[in-house]
Amino acid sequence: MKVKDVMNPNVIFCKPDNTVREAAKILKENNISGAPILEGEKLVGIISEADLLRLLIVPKKGDLWLPSPFEVIEIPIRELISWEETKRMLSDVGSTKLEEIMTKDVHTISSKASIEEASEHMIRHRINRLPVTEDNRVVGIVTRGDIIKGLAKL
Repeated sequence: MKVKDVMNPNVIFCKPDNTVREAAKILKENNISGAPILEGEKLVGIISEADLLRLLIVPKKGDLWLPSPFEVIEIPIRELISWEETKRMLSDVGSTKLEEIMTKDVHTISSKASIEEASEHMIRHRINRLPVTEDNRVVGIVTRGDIIKGLAKL
């Protein structure tokens, strides 16, 4: 079985200047977990739910420490400042452009490749979807789920 037999030719995509908020809406409305990023017809990146979720991880500051008696007064103030920084960072996440966070080194596959090749590529590179390209154009997308559905038809 070939990739062309299981791929989805109706590719939902994002643009590099889309915001995280717009991308999240596109993924949700289409019930997909990732999308290629196209500039015109050119594939320039890919975005996934994991990429968006990674933006919500709050960086930890330092290791565990015990306060001195003088720091007991300072701790609530320090924590308030840290919380305000965290709130500001999270509110800015939605307006981040995809070109700032997208994966630029995109793995692709030909529609003529076998589903075994696609499966091996996905597993080796720990990815869930592969844009299908022909003549440097995206002609479809194949996901792990598409391959499983294809196997069920055998």
